[in-house]
Parts: sequence; structure tokens; C-alpha cells
Amino acid sequence: MIQKHSITVDDLDITFSTGDVANLASGAVTVSTGETSLFVSATVAKTIREGQDWFPLTVDYREKYTAAGRIPGGYFKREGRPSEKEILTSRLCDRPCRPLFPKGFLNEVQIIGFLLSADQVNDADILMVNGASAALAISDIPWNGPIGAVRVGQIDGNFVANPTIEEQYASDLDLIYVGTKEEMLMIEGSADQISEERFLEALEFAHEAIQPIIAGITQLREEAGKEKKTFPLCVLDDEVRQIVNKLVGDRIGEACAAGDKQERNEKIDELKGLAEGTLQEKYGDDYNPAQLNMAMEELLEHTYRSSILEKGVRSGGRKPNELRELKSKVGVVPRVHGSALFSRGETQGLVLTTLGPANEAQSLDAITGGPTQKSFMLHYNFPPFSVGETGRFGSPGRREIGHGALAERSLLPVVPSEDVFPYSIRISSEIMASNGSTSMASICGGCLSLMDAGVPITDPVAGISVGLVSEFDENGKPGKHHILTDILGEEDHFGDMDFKIAGTKNGITGFQLDLKINGLPFDIVKASVAQSREARLEILANMAEAIDAPREEVAATAPRITTVQINPEKIGALIGPGGKNIRRIVEITGAQIDINEDNSGRVNVYATSEESMKRALHEVDLVCGEIEEGKIYRGIVKATKEFGCFVEVLPGQEGLVHISELADFRVRKTEDVCKAGDEMVVKCLGVDERGRVRLSRKAALEELEARKAAKQAAAEAEAAPEEEAPASEEEPEAPEAAAEESSEEEKAES
Repeated sequence: MIQKHSITVDDLDITFSTGDVANLASGAVTVSTGETSLFVSATVAKTIREGQDWFPLTVDYREKYTAAGRIPGGYFKREGRPSEKEILTSRLCDRPCRPLFPKGFLNEVQIIGFLLSADQVNDADILMVNGASAALAISDIPWNGPIGAVRVGQIDGNFVANPTIEEQYASDLDLIYVGTKEEMLMIEGSADQISEERFLEALEFAHEAIQPIIAGITQLREEAGKEKKTFPLCVLDDEVRQIVNKLVGDRIGEACAAGDKQERNEKIDELKGLAEGTLQEKYGDDYNPAQLNMAMEELLEHTYRSSILEKGVRSGGRKPNELRELKSKVGVVPRVHGSALFSRGETQGLVLTTLGPANEAQSLDAITGGPTQKSFMLHYNFPPFSVGETGRFGSPGRREIGHGALAERSLLPVVPSEDVFPYSIRISSEIMASNGSTSMASICGGCLSLMDAGVPITDPVAGISVGLVSEFDENGKPGKHHILTDILGEEDHFGDMDFKIAGTKNGITGFQLDLKINGLPFDIVKASVAQSREARLEILANMAEAIDAPREEVAATAPRITTVQINPEKIGALIGPGGKNIRRIVEITGAQIDINEDNSGRVNVYATSEESMKRALHEVDLVCGEIEEGKIYRGIVKATKEFGCFVEVLPGQEGLVHISELADFRVRKTEDVCKAGDEMVVKCLGVDERGRVRLSRKAALEELEARKAAKQAAAEAEAAPEEEAPASEEEPEAPEAAAEESSEEEKAES
């Protein structure tokens, strides 16, 4: 889209434009790379809502079907509720933008981005973050930017900035990095057990890669930026501060030091109630609850942080690098395919694994390109009782989708491919109690439940969150600080950082960094990565006490799987007209049949019992099997001729029984032995190069008779020590009768 002002970042082929579109917004830009183009706006409310004491920033990213030249499917022909991709991109943009707004600025800010065009080559999520940075930078909204975002991949051992969608498939690293000119601000992504040293190198590479983006946005601001407006900041009244400090300041430390979350909350609520009564009495109708909330927040923040900075002591008396008590259990729920209960202090997750056929994979409607389905899913649920509260309980919110995505991508690198383990896998993480990172508990519990379900993961995975409490110098840079292992909810809220890292003993598989400060120095990043590894190894050791390797077999209640190879030309015959044949097999056997979509002829059969599996395989073989030399079949005579008869031994496959092979005596006329429609036992003598099948009734009867004689001899030998039974006076059976009474094994073979 051509606009008045345009800046191109040549190194990354990113173009920012503004000036002729959406001029009533506080700031608006179009940002593009290749032929993928995105519009982003930033708008600020003129006033603050009454009683508001929090900063309402909302970020919404939408993908329009028209961007890909498509009309939405289904009954409704317009976009509806946001997809998981749209929600994750919105969160990706929100988290680095939020900490750069001034403290006390409470006017609502809304960032909206939507896809204008998609070239199916370049993803749009990085453009959304950079577009929001540019829109805020040129707007009149107070914001301490700009920031730059880049995706880093690793292909053949080399880092690549902003790889294409196709290149991402070949990459063993997916790092999204957002930073200011000087420091890191936010990261998230996954890796295939990358070492800590290589991970830090990737961060340094990413920081250099964003510099041209920041320079480009700075230039655009100089050319087209608006003058920043001055908004009234919501600050704490000094008199209210003094009253609250005098009333509860001496007692707040004791409340914060309590080891139990509920006990801490009860004591803090009691002190807050005391201060509220005094303020209501003093101010009457002018009492402002928001002022009390700010006073208590400030007092609690100072109390929690000063105890850590001055004494190195946290709530409950823990040291900065100390984990809470760990508990790992598996097999806690009957009938499910895999289950685990993982606890870390007051954080507890019940995690369940379900195995299903490959055709139950989740379908993805990717407008911007990328995979069309995924067979590994992790769904995270955070009910209100987990924090001792009442509240909304229903469909997942943005936070639940984001936490589930983090846990899913952290476990995915160790999950076997469908070629090795052709199941769809769903993990459901039910948070039972929360005080600290529940997404990391979902990773630990998810790994345990996978192993309990018999999923052959390559290595166990654990995750831990580390925090930061620091003092700041006159330039706002962290000085004296403590890195905190296994942070509590209060330490996350009042601290400066939430750095989640998951991995195996070999390296990192997933990560996410959120900051409440304006940047993080690299020396703190390095120390945090090292400290998280120590904690991760300790958690892995605890998990190994419950289960140290995947079970050798999947649970008895899980579907068994057998993979068979059929002639690709017979896929249509197996499916049947309108799917009639495959539905019939599913109905009569109770098994599920999944035909690989690559037309290779690979068929996966899923069944929960051995009998169901055997029958399903038999039905598939009847339709798709090839006639094998030396094998005995029970077929139907389709036609008789002077020289013999044609017998159908498999659906659509028949062979010739020459008149000389009909019996062990001379047959003058074919109809003396059989007629059309008769059942006949035959043996395949061979298949010539033209596909003609030679069958023999005589050879089949001789072999069946020999088998029966061998079994009878074996039975007599077994009974030899006992008194010999009187010989039977019955006449020997005719060969035809012997064939009809063949063993179940012989029937199965046929």
C-alpha cells in the first residue's frame, strides 16, 4: 500500500509506511515483507474511567480471508471468533509493548492489526510486533519505544534472521526476540534441545538483527511522528500513603513472611480492611478505593522486595535459588491412557494424556501458510478454584491458550514423529492449585503422563520459572539484584521478570521471557539461564523417582495400532464408493482405519481388543491382499469351462483351477466336481509374469489332509503314556470333509 512516508529496512526487506490511511487514529502504519502486508493502528482514550486503578491495554490481531484470496467457509461468510494463531500473535505483541508505558498512565490504549495480504511465504506475527512499535512510536501516545522484533532460526548450524515459512521446517530453533536499542525485552519460542551456550549466542545474534528495524522506526518517527501528548498520571496521594504506612506498615512484614498463601492473603486482607475503615472515616464521600489499592500495592512491593534485597530471604524463609517441595506421581486416574499429578509447593497440576488414531489430528486453517494439521495437542485449563476464588468457568481465555501453547512447544521436540508412533496425542492439564508458574508444572506433569501412557519420548522434559528483584541506578538500570528460582505469584507480581525455561538434561526445548522493567542486561540473562538449568536437573531427578522412562506398552484402554502396506492402486477399493466399504469394516469390527494421505498405501488400523484387530486386518486383507504362492484360500467358483474353472479367492482377484488340478483322480467333466457359486478350497501354485494365477484344489486338499494327520500323530504321541484308546471303527473321512473341518488356524490363514 503506497503512502506518504515510507521506510525500508533493507537488511530484512521490511517496509514501514504511513500518512494516507487511518489518519484519525493516534498512529497507524502498514508494514510489509515480500507480499505479506499488515495494517496496525494505535489509539488512546481521552479520559480514564471512574474508579479505574489499572492500565487497560488491549491488542487485537486478525487475519482476513481476503488476504489469501479466499471466502470464509461455512454458513457465516465473515470472520468470527479469533483463532488460536490470532490470539497468540496478539499476546506476542502485548507483552513487550506493555512495560514501556509510563507508570501511572491509565488511559486505555488499543492496538489493532489485521492482515491485508498473505504471500504464503512470510509469516505475519513478527510484522505485527514491529507494526505496533511503529504505530506507537509515531503516535501522540506516551511510550518509551521503539522496539524491534525478529525471528531467528538455525539451519545447518547457522543462524537465520526471519526465515520463511518453508525454512522454518528445516530449523531446529524458533526464537522470537524483541528488544530495545540497548537491551532484551521479551523472548519466546522453542528449540530441539539446544545447549545453553548456543542459546545465548542466538540471543546475541537476534539483538544485532533488530538494530536496523529500530533505526528504521526511529527515522519514520522523525519524518512523520506526532508530538507526544501529556496525560494526567494516576499517582498515590502522599497523605493516603502516610496514613496507610502508619496503620499497617509495622505489621505488613509479618503478614508477607507467612509460609502459606492463604494465611498471607488473610492477614493482608485484615490489614487492608483496617486501613479502609480509617480512610472512609477520614474522607467520607471523598474516599477513593483506588488510592487504598495503590497504597497497599506500594507497601507490599516494598516489603517483598526489601526482604529479598537486604536479607536474601523470601516468603517462607526460602533462599533465592531454592526450590519448593517437589512431588511427582503417575497412574493416579484409572482407565485414562496416561495420568500424572505434579506438585511444586502450592502449585499443582493434574495432567492427562489421551491417545487416538492419526485421523483425529487437529485441522488448521492457516491463512498465512504453514502446517494444515497437528497431531500433538496440549490444552491448559485454569479454573477459578485453583486460586481459591469464584469466577468465570467455561471456554479458555487468552491466558489459558498462551500457557498451553508454551507447554506444548516445550514438549513437542521430544515427542516421536507419526512415522514412529502413528497416534494423535492430546494432553489436558488441569490446574488444581496455583501459586507460581503453572505452565511449567504443565510441562513436568505432561512429560510424566506421556511416559505413563507409553509414548516413546526421546528424553524427559522439565520446566522452571526464574524471577528477578533488583535495585535501579540513576539511569534506571538494574544494580544490586537477586535471581529467584521457582517464583511465587507475589514474586512474579512485585518482581521485575518472569523467565520460563524448559528442557531436558541435554538442552533447552522451550522458553518465554516477560519483563516489567525497560530491558534486561545480558549478564543477568546468562546468570538466569545457568540458574534455571540447575533447578531443571533437580526437578528431572524428582520426576525420575516416579517414572524414569516411557512404559514399554501403551495402556490397556488405549487403541492398539498395526500398520499394513497395501497396493496404492487398491486404496479406492478399500474405501469403496462413497466410503461404503471402509465404513462397513469399521462397523463390523469396531476398529478404526486410517489411510495415509500421501497415497503410499500405508494403512493404520486402531483397535482396543485383539479380536477386533484381527478381524479388521482380515477384512483389509480380503479387499487389498495379494494372492501369494503356496497359500491356501477358500474361494467361490465364478465360472466353469471345459478346461477347468475360475475361482475368486480375494475380492476382485481370481485364478484358474485346471481340470487336472480339480482332484487326485481323472476328471472327465468340470461340472462333475463343481458348479458356479460353489465354495472351493484351493492352493496357489504360482503367478506368472502376466499376473495369471494358477490354483489347485488337489494340492489344497492334500496339504490339509497332511496337516490333520500331523496333528493327530502329535496328539497320539502326547497321550502315549496313558492307556491306549480303542481304535475307531468309523470309516475315514473323505478329503472334502477333512477340508471343511480344518482347524481355526487354517481358516484364519485362508
